[in-house]
Amino acid sequence: MSALAELRAGGKPALARALARLESTPDDEALLGLLSEAYGDPRAEVIGLTGPPGVGKSTLMDALIRRWRGRSLTVGCIAVDPSSRRSGGALLGDRTRLSTDPEDQGVFVRSMAARDRLGGLAALTVGAMVLMRALYDRVLIETVGVGQSETDIADIADLVLFCVQPGSGDSLQFMKAGIAEIPDIVVVTKADLGAAASRAKADVEGALGLSESGDRPVLLVAAADEASLTALDGIIAAALTTQAPARLARRQRQAEHWLKQAIRERFGREGLLRSGPLTLAPGVSPFAAMHKVAERLVR
Repeated sequence: MSALAELRAGGKPALARALARLESTPDDEALLGLLSEAYGDPRAEVIGLTGPPGVGKSTLMDALIRRWRGRSLTVGCIAVDPSSRRSGGALLGDRTRLSTDPEDQGVFVRSMAARDRLGGLAALTVGAMVLMRALYDRVLIETVGVGQSETDIADIADLVLFCVQPGSGDSLQFMKAGIAEIPDIVVVTKADLGAAASRAKADVEGALGLSESGDRPVLLVAAADEASLTALDGIIAAALTTQAPARLARRQRQAEHWLKQAIRERFGREGLLRSGPLTLAPGVSPFAAMHKVAERLVR
């Protein structure tokens, strides 16, 4: 039985052990082999959920998990939390707000600490995502939400939801350079605020009209309004279907970006220059490529 087959057969405990190994011994050759195998056999679509703190990302995440489980879709979740200044570990704020059943074998939630990563993601998120992507029907990644440095999510997800809160200035934040290029779908949360939510929606639509990336759906959503959640779920499904033909190319670009970032983080800009061209042939694992480049650079 292959390492990936054992992981799939082992359920949530096996995945928890694999993620622990990813954090403690990320260069272990057996783990790299598992990551490469998982990278080559993806099952899930990966949805990123980002936006400023307090916008309601965890509440929306909880609602989406509930709806997808209601349709018997299995879901893997990565909640990137703020870090403890003392230990560096995740503060677990997002995870404690989720109402998932620990006994439900069809949903797995893992918190990760952002630590010093300003892009709203943990350094190990890509490896965790690749493992979950090989196991579940949907993978949902919630970023820490840092206001101005949320663009990393576009380098890992197939589809990005950006959350905006009415009356908070989030719509102005959205207009800043780079932010408007991130999302495939914009969600104005707390739509039950009425006029403030409508104004935020109009502001975001105006910002998108000035963006070179073109128009994207902007939805008013309230956690207690099942009709708005149904509409969002339908838009997500339609967007995933529309983007499916380009998904392999998008994931290829993301893998190459991760490889370059990993080399830079480990060996610095000089190591990146010494590495030469870091392109991947279709289907080649970035984890295997990283291992080969690292071996060459440490000689």
